[in-house]
Amino acid sequence: MSAPIMSVTNIGKQFGGLVALKDVTADFREGQITAIIGPNGAGKSTFFNILSGALKPSSGTLRFRGADMAGVPQHDYVHRGIARSYQITNIFPNLSVLENVRVAAQAFRSRMNIWADRSADRDSLDRASTMLASVGLSARAATPAKFLAHGQQRALEIAIALVADPALLLLDEPTAGMGPEETREMVALIEKLAAQRTILLVEHKMKMILGLSDRVLVLHHGQLLADGTPTEIQANSEVR
Repeated sequence: MSAPIMSVTNIGKQFGGLVALKDVTADFREGQITAIIGPNGAGKSTFFNILSGALKPSSGTLRFRGADMAGVPQHDYVHRGIARSYQITNIFPNLSVLENVRVAAQAFRSRMNIWADRSADRDSLDRASTMLASVGLSARAATPAKFLAHGQQRALEIAIALVADPALLLLDEPTAGMGPEETREMVALIEKLAAQRTILLVEHKMKMILGLSDRVLVLHHGQLLADGTPTEIQANSEVR
């Protein structure tokens, strides 16, 4: 069995008197697709935000590649090898598809310098072009992002995340709002990406989750209800 790329131990999160997460412990194995599921209010979004550094836990520890992530600012997560997409698509609608990814590549590689000629930054441009090819958007490179179909915008956001070459990619409801055909295309893309990196995702489409994931975590009322293979989760009477 592969070593865990990320581990959480007794993670808890409180918002005032509200306990959103309580004593969640789990290892995320390198090279696996792990899905986090549960009903509304189960704590999925809170847990996901802790894993990506958007929230700090009230208790417990988070380790990535053995290093304690306590005190690490969110913007440094991407430089350590953790990137994420968001439930609500987060792109620059009036920039071209290529420019969206190039901006991310420039931001990752260097600090902003208003005097630099960014058109001469061939490394960022080449990196952006490569990432667009990896998600199947090369033909739309010059198109303003707002004119992409919903599924293509989601793929563009993943391309933006990929410029950092993350070892761990967190996908927040990657098929939200998609029809059957777009969902199939996104599943194929996730399977392709999983050949080179570890993937964690939150999703509500159970058929997709059970067919795609190596492992499933089930949260309920902020606690870990079950952790196992899709077959084990399907057979778990408490989960059902």
